[in-house]
Amino acid sequence: MNRLSLITVLVFGTSLNTTAFAQDVNFEKDIAPILEDRCTYCHGEDEQEAGLRLDLRASMLKGGDSGIAAVVPGDPSGSYLIEVIRHLDPDVKMPPDDDQLPQQEIDLFSRWIEQGAIWPGQMELDQTNETVEHWAFKPVARPPVPAVSQDTRSPIDAFLAKTLAEHNLTFSEPADPRSLLRRVAIVLTGLPPTKPETERFLASWDENPDKAYARLVDRLLASEHFGERWAQHWLDVIRWAETNGSEANLYRKNAWVYRDYVVRSLNEDKPYDRFVQEQIAGDSMGTGEATGFLVAGPHVPAATVGREPSAIRQARADRMDEIMQTVGASVMGITIGCARCHNHKFDPISIKDYYAMTAVFQDVEFGSRHPEYSPQHPLRVRSAELWNSIGEQRKALREFGGWEENWGAYREIHFPVTTTNGVRLRFKGKNVGIDEIEILGPHGLNEDFARADAGATVTGFPSQGAEGRNPIDRVIDGEFGTMAWRANSKDLDEQPWVQIDLPEPIEINRVRLSNNREYYYDTDYLDKKPHLPRYEFDLDVRQADGSWKPWTGTWAVNKKLANENPSRGKILKENASLITQLIEQGPRPSFVGRFVPPTTTHILLRGSPENPRGQVAPAGPEIFEGDLGLAEQATGPDRRLAFANWVTSQKNPLTARVMVNRIWHHVFGTGIVATTSDFGTAGAPPSHPELLDWLADEFVSPQSNTVDRTTTEVRPWSIKRMVRTLVMSRAFRQSSAPHEAGMLADAGSRLLWRFPPRRVEAEVLRDSILLASGELDRKIGGKSYRIHNEKKTYAQWEVIDNHGAHTWRRMLYQERMRRVDDQMFTAFDFPDCGQVRAKRPVSTTPLQALNLLNSSFVVDQSERIAQRAFVDSNEDLENAIVKCFQLVLGRRCTDGEQADAVKIAKSQSLAIVCRALVNTNEFAFLP
Repeated sequence: MNRLSLITVLVFGTSLNTTAFAQDVNFEKDIAPILEDRCTYCHGEDEQEAGLRLDLRASMLKGGDSGIAAVVPGDPSGSYLIEVIRHLDPDVKMPPDDDQLPQQEIDLFSRWIEQGAIWPGQMELDQTNETVEHWAFKPVARPPVPAVSQDTRSPIDAFLAKTLAEHNLTFSEPADPRSLLRRVAIVLTGLPPTKPETERFLASWDENPDKAYARLVDRLLASEHFGERWAQHWLDVIRWAETNGSEANLYRKNAWVYRDYVVRSLNEDKPYDRFVQEQIAGDSMGTGEATGFLVAGPHVPAATVGREPSAIRQARADRMDEIMQTVGASVMGITIGCARCHNHKFDPISIKDYYAMTAVFQDVEFGSRHPEYSPQHPLRVRSAELWNSIGEQRKALREFGGWEENWGAYREIHFPVTTTNGVRLRFKGKNVGIDEIEILGPHGLNEDFARADAGATVTGFPSQGAEGRNPIDRVIDGEFGTMAWRANSKDLDEQPWVQIDLPEPIEINRVRLSNNREYYYDTDYLDKKPHLPRYEFDLDVRQADGSWKPWTGTWAVNKKLANENPSRGKILKENASLITQLIEQGPRPSFVGRFVPPTTTHILLRGSPENPRGQVAPAGPEIFEGDLGLAEQATGPDRRLAFANWVTSQKNPLTARVMVNRIWHHVFGTGIVATTSDFGTAGAPPSHPELLDWLADEFVSPQSNTVDRTTTEVRPWSIKRMVRTLVMSRAFRQSSAPHEAGMLADAGSRLLWRFPPRRVEAEVLRDSILLASGELDRKIGGKSYRIHNEKKTYAQWEVIDNHGAHTWRRMLYQERMRRVDDQMFTAFDFPDCGQVRAKRPVSTTPLQALNLLNSSFVVDQSERIAQRAFVDSNEDLENAIVKCFQLVLGRRCTDGEQADAVKIAKSQSLAIVCRALVNTNEFAFLP
């Protein structure tokens, strides 16, 4: 059958007369009348239902809202128009209902498309002439700084003053030094100033306010707590958490290494373009932990998805959508996910753009791997020390023959080097479950020779596994997880065995076995922890003549050799201790994503994996010249690196705009664009558009001496420099006090005629209380502190200790669980990490006051604040009251406040006074 006949069968379900089918179709005579009579009333110039025009060839080629081309010249079977007029799609039938076109007219359309969809007068118009006028999608253009009469400290103030003057407003008076100190300390580090810090600043303020403030800002920017504070903002946007948020809500093992990467990068003032690139392609940039960004969103694990192929495909599509939401909201500031099922309703993002972006990330899977760390990474340095020590122990053990090592995720049998092309394992028990058997040698370390894709083959008993559903070939498929060989021969005479044949003889010295290694790597804190049972087996090695020689086995390495060599036990114990230390202190499998071979990407009609359409290449949105120039065979790392370079290039005007707006939001409380993760048409317009573009250009291409003359180094994409620029402005340093004219003209303070006061976040409240009591552990980074139980797989997490001494670190380091209330500070609008939270809501509820008055944490810490103040005041109550005010509010009390507090302390306790101070607006709000 020739190609034309084959297409005929595919389209019509039967073979037509190919001579008739090949007859030329005349558009004006055969097609135009049908369009005019049956189609253009709903899909013409005046009305375009579903966004589809059929009176223009270019519109046909583009398609409607679905994003699927209505006409693909030369390909009737790939043309959506043919599908809908044949009523093959149960959801879309055109014309609707029973008013179907006659078969003859359908034949004409099919032949017309097959012959190239010739439309006289419109053949040169391959694309519709659409122009995009939305401000955010245009290139950044640096505007001139306005000349204004008001006293300004920076170009920022000049832009703001111009807008204020248009509303008959001016900046407010400067804030008092104590309020300014508290404000800038919390904005930059999330911690209020201590009494010594306050005294030093006030003393230097009296000498020279400008110099004192500049030195203060530089000191805060240099603090390690800066990275902690600003990391929290980033984690909110990408919905990072340490559980997957599904029904089981399983813990993501060692996901915290990504959080520490963010903290470290911000403290180092890593250029923002590099920061973004590493999070997309860090595995090829020496910062593998950074790819935790890509898998920060929630997902449903494989065990919950099940084995139904359609469910597996749907779950994969959902996981890709989570990546799209993360990348779109955080870096690009557009709702890219809206184009999953159809062209974006508001923005020029097509369904093709959406799937082209998913093609970029086709090699990413939610799971764990060993991150690719740079040699200077702290975990790599410690790892090198431990590996050297393990190497010494192994050297000693080789003198005794074989030994076994337990690495948690797998067990590894070591034996003297031998050359062979086959290995056989004969198990002693009758119930065995193994997801992978690896054969390794003295060279190449972790190179597995027992893989099907390396030419290895496997046989054994029972070959189809338990119930015939768990075949033996899974032990060499290179996949770790639930798809394992499960052998149960309890009712059979023969015990399970596995034989692995290698394509050629090779030196080997280790065999490694695991049972659901992926589960072990991915999750933790279950009362039934994933592990490999200690299976007893004998190991045979094929000799050059084809015979099998019993080589070693678990009984030999664990029992026989131990009895023969008592001193060996001490070395084994030391080696096991070093392995445990390495697992805990060195690089370890972490939930930062694992990689799989990328597959071909198709547009999915209405977002369904069961309706794949045209193939797409990896790319960014067309409107931003997102062509990455990649071939279909491009590797996953190459795709992501190309995209990372594009998204931080001048072709994409969003990246810089979105980030400077995000910084502005966290400094002033509301972004210049209030919808900080939606710069699209449906988002809020900018309050100061020229200022936003000036900031974006200054961020990428800073001009020396345009911002502050005390900064000697001018670095592109510097987050710290941009933060410094904002907090050095007059707008930031002004008073937050209201006045009538300002409230009447701009009650929300968007124009910044005053500094907008706002309630601090949950983390600031909690950390400030610990700082006041003197109990705050300022350690930077590391594993999160635990407040939850160990649970059964499908049980829910329970809070068991949310205020003990082990929790007295910054709240950033508290286990961040999805859908779990910490029963204390979640009440203060701490996000549940299920949705993008670019701007936290601010609610006022009775539960907040109850928690700050009566929670175990506040009661305990108030006692400690009171005790600290009492001791530091030589047990003088009146002085202790003064000390309490200084510790909690950072100021001395007035005489009236002191008198009232003394009465309360005498009638109840000093701790009650501290609890009252913690509940004041002065403590909870930025001044």
